[in-house]
Parts: sequence; C-alpha cells; structure tokens
Amino acid sequence: MAYEGDTPRSAAIDRSDRPGHIGWVLLLAGVLVGATLSLRFLDIEQTQPLILGLLAFFAMAGVFFLFAMAIGVVQFAGQTTRNDITKLMADTSGDGLVVIEDDGRITYANDSYLAIAGLQGGEVRPVERLFLGAPEVSEAIYRLAQAAREHRTGSEEIRLSPSLNGAQEFGWYRVRVRPVPRPSGRQAALWAISEVTHERERQENVFQELQHAIDYLDHAPAGFLSVDPEGSIIYLNATLASWLDYDLAQVGSGGLNLTDIVPRDVVSLMTSFAGEPGSVRTETFDLDLRRRNGQFLPVRLYHRIAFGQDGRMGPSRTLVLNRSAGGEVDEGQRAAEVRFARFFNNTPIAIATADRAGRIVHANAPFTKLFGALTRMAESGATGASILDSFRERAPIEAALKAAAENRGDIPPLELQTAGDSGGSVRIWVTPVGDTGADGETAILYALDTTDFRKVEEQLAQSQKMNAVGQLAGGVAHDFNNVLQAIIGYSDLLLANHRPTDPSFQDIMQIKQNANRAASLVRQLLAFSRRQTLRPEVLNLNDRLYDLSMLLKRLLGERVELDLSHGRDLWFVKADVNQFEQVVVNLAVNARDAMPGGGKLAIRTANISAAEAARLNVSAMPPADYVVVEVSDTGSGMTPEVLEKIFEPFFTTKEVGKGTGLGLSTVFGIVKQSGGYIDVDSKPGEGTTFRIYLPRHIPEVQEAPEEAKANAPKKPAADMTGQGTILLVEDEDPVRAVNARALSARGYTVLEAASGIEAMEIIEERGAPVDLVVSDVVMPEMDGPTLLRELRKLYPDLKVIFVSGYAEEAFRKNLPEGEDFNFLPKPFSLRQLVETVKQAMVR
Repeated sequence: MAYEGDTPRSAAIDRSDRPGHIGWVLLLAGVLVGATLSLRFLDIEQTQPLILGLLAFFAMAGVFFLFAMAIGVVQFAGQTTRNDITKLMADTSGDGLVVIEDDGRITYANDSYLAIAGLQGGEVRPVERLFLGAPEVSEAIYRLAQAAREHRTGSEEIRLSPSLNGAQEFGWYRVRVRPVPRPSGRQAALWAISEVTHERERQENVFQELQHAIDYLDHAPAGFLSVDPEGSIIYLNATLASWLDYDLAQVGSGGLNLTDIVPRDVVSLMTSFAGEPGSVRTETFDLDLRRRNGQFLPVRLYHRIAFGQDGRMGPSRTLVLNRSAGGEVDEGQRAAEVRFARFFNNTPIAIATADRAGRIVHANAPFTKLFGALTRMAESGATGASILDSFRERAPIEAALKAAAENRGDIPPLELQTAGDSGGSVRIWVTPVGDTGADGETAILYALDTTDFRKVEEQLAQSQKMNAVGQLAGGVAHDFNNVLQAIIGYSDLLLANHRPTDPSFQDIMQIKQNANRAASLVRQLLAFSRRQTLRPEVLNLNDRLYDLSMLLKRLLGERVELDLSHGRDLWFVKADVNQFEQVVVNLAVNARDAMPGGGKLAIRTANISAAEAARLNVSAMPPADYVVVEVSDTGSGMTPEVLEKIFEPFFTTKEVGKGTGLGLSTVFGIVKQSGGYIDVDSKPGEGTTFRIYLPRHIPEVQEAPEEAKANAPKKPAADMTGQGTILLVEDEDPVRAVNARALSARGYTVLEAASGIEAMEIIEERGAPVDLVVSDVVMPEMDGPTLLRELRKLYPDLKVIFVSGYAEEAFRKNLPEGEDFNFLPKPFSLRQLVETVKQAMVR
C-alpha cells in the first residue's frame, strides 16, 4: 500500500488517514496515571523505595504488553477488523472505484479503476480527465462533477468513442457519484465506473425483437389499444388507426386521449374500475367509436385491466372488433343485446330513438316520465307526435335531428326549455343511429332534466356576482383609504398649528369630521368585502348586549319596545366587539324602520350544541358548538323575492336618500369574517327573525375575557417624542409626505422611499440597519411582504410596522409562519401613527 506523499507501488492505492500507534499511547498513559496516583497518596520521603518499585512494575508491564501485541497474544479487534473487510471488498470490486476529496486529491483507487485510468506522470488520472470527446460526454461529466461538489448523488450513462482501453470502436460506461461523509466532518466523493457495453448490446437485440412484435401487432386483423388510468391512449395499432382515419405517424404515443374516440360517459366507466390487488378484470363494451371526420364506427371492446399489489389500476389491454354491417352475430352479441335492453330500461337517463321528423319510435321509462304525453301518443300509434312539440324553440332540435340523419357525429348538446306553464330546463344529446333501422330510426336522444341544476347554477352565478362586487368594493375602499389618509393627516397638521379660538379651526374640524364619516363608509365596504381589520377579543355577549341596550332604546324610540333575554351560562365567543355592536345596531335600525307604527324588538341569546346545530340545517354551517343571537321584530316582514336579495350590496327597500343599501351586506360580511353564520326567516305581515351563529370559544390560560379587562387602569398619556432613524416606505406621495412631517416633528430622522425597490437601495447604500421600517403593504414592483423578506436576509431583527387599507389577515398568509410585525390600519390619525411608532421603538 502507498500512503499520502508516496508514489503508488501497487495496483490499489490508499491515502486515507489512519490512527497512530494506539497501544503505545495507552501504555504510556497507564504508566503516567499510575505514577501520579502513587505520588498523590504516598509520602515521597518515606516511600521512595516503594515508588521506585511501582515504576519498575509499570515499566515491566509495558514491555510485556508490547511483546504480547507483537506475537499476537493481545489484539485490538472491532472497528479495525471491520474496516479491513470493507476495504477488501472495495479492492476486489469489478467496478472502478475512486475517492476524491473536495480539494481534488485522490485518496483511494482500487485495481479496477487503475486498470481503466492508468497512471500519467506517476499520478492517477481523475474521472474528468478520462472521459473526453463529444459535447454530450463533457456535459454528462460536468453534471456529475457538479453533483460531487454539491455533495449530491448522480448517475449518467456515457457512450465513449473509442473505448477507454482503445480495443473497441466505442464503449458504454455507467458513471455514478455519491457523497462520502466522515466523522471528522470532511467531505469526499466516491466515483464508480462500470462498463455496460454488453448490456447495451443485449438491450438493442431485445429492442429489435420488440420492433418485430409491434409490427405483427400493428398489422393484425383486429384493432388494439392501451389506455392508462388517466384516459390517455399510450398505444394504438395501425389497424385501429386506419379504421378511425388517423395517421399513426402523426399521432404517436400519447397523441390521443380516450375522450377523442369514445363518448365521455363511457370514458369515466372505462377508467374507474375497481379490483382486488393482483387481480385481472375483463369487461366487454358494445359502442360507437368516433372517427376523425366525426362519423361513428360500431365496435366491440374487450377491455382488460390488471391491478397491482397496491390495488391500483394499471394500463389496459383492449381488443377492438369491427362491428360494421356484414359482421356475424354470435351468442356473445345476443347476450350483450339482452344486457343492453336491461340497462336501457333501468338507467336513470332518459333515452329514446326518433325518426327523421322527430317522431319517437322507442323510449325508456325515464323518457316517458319526462315527456309523458308525447311518448304515450307514440305508443298508441298516433301519427304526428313529434319531439319538436315538447320545446318552446323548435329550430335547435330540428337542426340536430337533421345532422343525425346525415350520420354526423359532432352534434353539440342542446339546452332547451320545455313547453307548458312549468317551463323546466332539459339538456338533450342527439347522436346518429348509423344504419337506419326498419322503423326509420335515425337519431338517439339522451335527455336530462336540468331544472334543479339551473336553480343551483343561478345561485352560484349570484354568489360569483357578489364576490366580484366584493372585490371591486375592496379595491375601491383601499384606494379611497389612501385619499382619506392624506386628508386626515393634513387636517391633523393644520389643527396642531391652529388654536381652538382661531376662525379656521372649526372649518378644519369639519373637514376632518367629514373625512372620518367617509372612512366609516369605507369600513362598511371593507366589511362587505370581508377585508376589514378585526381585533377579536374574548367576549360574553350577554354583557355586551346589556351595555348596548341603552343605545338601542334611544335608536328604537318610544313606540318600539325592546325585550332583551339573556341565555343562562352563555359560552364565550371571540369577535371584534365594535363590529359585533355594529351588527346588532344595523339589525335594530332595520327592524325599527319595518315597524313605523310601533311594535316589539326581541333580542335573545342561547347556547347551541353541535347536535342541535346539525338539526337546524342552516346553509353551509357545520355541526359545532355555537352561541346564537336572535333578533326578532313584529314588523311588516319580507316577500320571498325581497328575501333573496337582502344581503346584496346597494339593495334597499327604503325610500331614495334614506338608505345606502350596505346595512345588511355589512352585517353579512362581518359575521362571515368572524367565522360565523347568519340565517333569516320572514313572512309578509308576520315580522322578521335574524339568527347569528358565532362559534364557541374556550379561552386559553393567557387569554382574559373582555369583562376582566374592562377595569384595567388606563395608562397616562405618554411622551410621543423620540429618537432614531425610520425608513418610511409609501407609494402615495401625499401620504408619505404628511407621515414624514409628523414623524420628523417628533424628533425622528425619516428616510423616505416610494417603493420597495427604492427602500432596498437606501438600506444597501446606508450599509447599516435603521431603527424601524414603516411600510405600506400594497405597492408596485415590490410589495410590503416581499420587502420584509428581503430585509430579513440582511437584518433578521429589524422592527417593522405595516400600514394598509386591507385587513391584516389578507397579507399575513404571504409571510413566513410566526413573523413578528406591528400593524396599523388605514386611515389613521397622526397621533395613532406616532403612538404606534413610539411603542415599536421602545419594545
């Protein structure tokens, strides 16, 4: 063996680090320890002869120990023995093995590698210098070298011309690399080279045999295809491609899907089989395949599916027999016809056959139920009974019947309204029979009653419209908040410079009050769009309603009686107290307006268990524990038409100028954003009842219910001045200017940026962190969350305050889990800004 610094003197080299003479070290350590213990516990002057004797004893023991090791009486086994076996396995491996350190040094190479690589100038050539030549060879070696540098596993098969030993015109080699971690922490890469030329030759021979088998299969007198579980055709023979008028060279593997040649209903059936693990299942289908020109080809499919050991369906083996006119009818076909007749009569889909004029020839039970009078006339032999008479519009069904008579297969489904007062909806599929039967059948009709589906579709369209309006309202509210932010900010600056006795003071106050009123309207829009900022607290709704009762009595007036009924042992909920009060006030005001002559408003609270919630059948509300707040009035009630629209924005039944139409839509948005549900019952002349279901909340140890916080002492007004450098990021120039003035007036140094990119440039030029970043959330080029992620890479402990017109939850999902930041919702006053900055700076 040759070690590091030596010239290799044998076929295999090993420059790996080995431990020193452990026996010597242990021996000397034992002698020194024994001597030390003897000196510590014995009196040197009195026991010098004894000490000398002990030292002589240890010396003799060391000599005996070394002699025993030399003749093999004493041996160290374990790790050394195991390493020798492992190294022997590597030395005798048929694959070329070489270990290369991160710095490029070769510390090990076995005989097989040396036979492949040889020596050049007394050194072993690394793998990169063995495989040279064509670009694809260099690219493969580069990928493996990159994997080695990144301590990853890689594998490539490389064709080298000529071969490494030069004896062949070319050679195939499988080159692998994997990391070799060590206990010392150093990294190395193990390269393995295997010659696979003969293996490749065997594969090419097998491929040639496979090509012959495919050629036989392609020209068989029957069609054949294979379909994967997703419905993609992974193989199609030439015979079937010819029948379907497809060019096999253009289609290729994966060029077709089962839906291109088979009806969609049959596709779902053929790709949804279930079977026992390891079983094989064969199904027979008699159907029409769709040619490329749209015409149909009657065939029989023998569809075989094999299931793996995990129960999953594998690719099919499907035999296709042409059943065009002239084919023989065997017993299997008769049995299939019997099965079809049974399925035809028992299917829930309405099916019938019709002639060119639309007269019904045959119909199953569902079709008779859907078009009862028409089919009964046909069965009684009445002439002139046509499917055309069943619909309000005749032209679409006439065109479809004409196309079926011409044997066209690209007839789109029809959405039709049935005749009569009911006016139901029906979807009709029309397909050609192919060969006109003795009864003159030219078309097959498949009908599906879609009346209920249409209603659900209309409800979905209404929901989508509400979502679209909500998104529009949220976007308008966000932009409007920026305008209001500037108005409120500059009003605060003017008020700070004018005394209350100044004539302009009242005018400025009017501007600010109207801006606050506009901000209240914006909050309603955000509540409707569910993008407002909520500050949830642990609440007892009984206490909140009691505190609110005095305000409600003033709002209702003397002619409306307020009846407040509290549920016993009411559970806690977690909600924004201000938003909850707004919900109750909105409902109370609507109830008052519905009782112009006076009446009674009852508010009741109660606990609803999960079992009771399941029995209530409230739309989309899952069974759980809830606290219900029921608001009932004895007013005029609502018609079903009005009841369907009450939560739509800007819908109102009040006179012009007496309502914005946002009251109930705001209630709906607040309840939904709080995780609750709302239900309403109303009949004309019998009043209206709203029920609000809020999820039960079980307070944790660190949470305190709202009533426990009410008596907390208020902190005295703090000094809002401060020192430090603040980076203010805001894309709206007026808002950025007024906020910068307010912060500068309090003693802070303010750096202004109009975008996230500009903020990053300021930080990079500064070369040091700022004390605080105050950033808008929605900005062009780089938004607030993206800016925060980039800043965290430079300064992980940087303090950040986000300001936005949207709710905090709207952008928190774009931040890493547990990200710490402060939030200030727009619009805010300058005092709120400096207070938030002060709290963040001293935290």
